[in-house]
Amino acid sequence: MEPSPRPTFNPAGAGGLLAAATAASIGVGSLIGWAAGNWRYGALGGAVLGVPAGVAAVYKTYGDAFK
Repeated sequence: MEPSPRPTFNPAGAGGLLAAATAASIGVGSLIGWAAGNWRYGALGGAVLGVPAGVAAVYKTYGDAFK
C-alpha cells in the first residue's frame, strides 16, 4: 500500500481565493449599503468582514498542507 501524498500548498491559488472572498464580501456589503442608503459604508463593512472570511476560506481549503 502506498502512503498518501502530502497535500501541497499553492500560494497563487490561496491569494486568488483570498481576493475572491474579500471582493465578494465587499460586493454584498455594497448592495446592502445601497439598499440602506449609503453604499460606501456597506463596502467598508464588507471589507472588514471579508478579510477574515477570506482567511477562513484559505485555511479551510489548504489547512491540511500545514499539518
